Parts: sequence; structure tokens; C-alpha cells
Amino acid sequence: MATFKKLGFDSEESKNVVDTLNLVIANLHVHYQKLRNYHWNVTGSDFFDLHEQFENEYNEVKLEIDEIAERIRVFGHTPVSTLKEYLEMAEIKETGTDLSGEEMVKEVLSDFEILLSFMVDALEEAAAIGDVATEDMLTGYIKRTEKMHWMLTSFIK
Repeated sequence: MATFKKLGFDSEESKNVVDTLNLVIANLHVHYQKLRNYHWNVTGSDFFDLHEQFENEYNEVKLEIDEIAERIRVFGHTPVSTLKEYLEMAEIKETGTDLSGEEMVKEVLSDFEILLSFMVDALEEAAAIGDVATEDMLTGYIKRTEKMHWMLTSFIK
């Protein structure tokens, strides 16, 4: 069996990193679609604030998904890429359209907690093989997600 080498990491060495990154992608995709749902369907006195915030957030998530998928390709692997895979793999679950603005924010906050756990798992796998580029990428996402968690928590208090 030929050994795939890319930037000093072989495919077996990077397998755990890729597996954890695929879990992040699956959860991000479900989270992304929830944000789109909420952006389209939020109503009430917080409409303008939440409508804009959900759009800002799904645009950030879209970029994260793309960067993670490209990172997986750097290792010579294929990222998960079907809705079926996302829904099967993700811990984050879909919701309906009939939630209040506050319920939507609480769902997003719950998603952040799930996402952070998967991001930390992926970061730890990257650290285990000395993959500082993936660590750096994930550290930025973690910092951004923690800040958004704080801001949305403040919004509903």
C-alpha cells in the first residue's frame, strides 16, 4: 500500500484529524441551515436585530465549512458532503419554523456548545500529530464561537 504524504502527514496519521473535522463539518452544516431557517422566519419585536444577526452568523459559518473542507483535501481525504451524511453524523438537530426569537437564540446557543466540543476534539487530534495549521484554524473558530455565545447570552438576559 502506497503511503500518501502531504505536508509531512501521511493519510493514516491524519485520519483522526480528518474524522473529527468531518464531524465539525456535519454539525456546522446543520447549524448553518438552522440559521438560514431562523433568518427567514424570525418574527416579533427583535426581528431586525435577529434577522441581521442570523445572516451574519450563517455567512461566517459558510466560510468555516469551506475552510475545513479544504483542509481535509490538503490531507488527501474527501470531506463529507451530502445532506444525508450531515444529518446522520451531526449531534445538532433541525428545528421547525414556529419558534419565538428567544427560542431561536437558545437553539443557536445550544448549537455553539455542541460545535465547541467537536472543535476542541478536532484541535486535540491536530495537536497530537503536530498539525499547527489545523490547530490555528480551529483556535480562531473557537474564539469566534465563544464570543458569539457570550453576545447572544447577553441578548436574551
